[in-house]
Amino acid sequence: MERFVIGTGRCGSTLLSKMLAVSPEMASIFEFFNGLHGTGRFSREEITPDAFWDSITQPHAFITLASSRGYRVDEVDYPFDRPGMRYSRADYLPWILVATLPRLSDDPDRLFDGAKEFVLRQPTKARAEHYTDFFSWLARKSGASMWNERSGSGIDYTGDLADLFPDGRFLHIHREGEEAALSMREHALFRLAVTIVYDLDPEMDLVELLNHVICEPGKPDPLREFLERRPAAEHFGRFWADQLATGFRAVQKLRPEQYREVRFEDLVLSPAETLLEIADFFEMDPDVGGWIPKAASLVRGMPPSRLESLAPEEAERLVTACRTGNRLLDRSDSSRAAGVELRKHSRDRQSP
Repeated sequence: MERFVIGTGRCGSTLLSKMLAVSPEMASIFEFFNGLHGTGRFSREEITPDAFWDSITQPHAFITLASSRGYRVDEVDYPFDRPGMRYSRADYLPWILVATLPRLSDDPDRLFDGAKEFVLRQPTKARAEHYTDFFSWLARKSGASMWNERSGSGIDYTGDLADLFPDGRFLHIHREGEEAALSMREHALFRLAVTIVYDLDPEMDLVELLNHVICEPGKPDPLREFLERRPAAEHFGRFWADQLATGFRAVQKLRPEQYREVRFEDLVLSPAETLLEIADFFEMDPDVGGWIPKAASLVRGMPPSRLESLAPEEAERLVTACRTGNRLLDRSDSSRAAGVELRKHSRDRQSP
């Protein structure tokens, strides 16, 4: 069975994948599809092992531009600062070393070498076969018998995954739109992505900026300015809602047994019960190794609300931007809108 955890950015899917990886049966494949070249990653043609290896090890320019400038990128798990590691923050890091391999091994460089050896021994075959054989190999190397793949913003290309893996199962974790959007705004790469997607800065010359991917000491750094910008919150709400709209068009094509939803809030507030439901959907043994109580202990409580920290007018615009997405998820925005209105009324009463 091919298992996928899907969601928008900043929805709690990383926590969920960490929890699933506690099971002795399960290898969680982190951030694999997200960084592959968009035009070819879901193609159906046969591909040589050399071409497949090249496709999964191409560096991702946006990761390099952020990490080389010292920005914390939650998705990057490669231990740059550990003595003896092959790559530094200023290097172009092969994609599968960003998160996929470091999540599976304390020695990702060695696993990278083994992965290359495995891939290059394969015959020419369909890309989907390369993926499943590679994931199964990674699972075996981790001592697991099954795998799930999770990439940030995977809801964007659920349709492509479903076409490539027609019998796959898709677990959709989602979070209240306003909080997901505001979490995105704290992330340098989401800020850059939103600026590009919605053309928020007509003066931006992306081609020119990408000539400065590596941060060179002592030289002008035009990219840092763009990474520091904080577009208005509603742009991130729109980005979140647009991701969901794309994903739900694909979800309509899935058979009922292929799709399940789980709320981030339920995972945090009732982790053991929620993991039991997920184990049933993914056909995992809920008792092996006592993994569910161990996984539940990874929860550190509900993050504080960022929406409440916004000025009422900005919060109102964000609630409006998220409305379509929240309705797709059957999340009423009445309580959020009421809270915004109450704070606005309170502020007006206090004004002289």
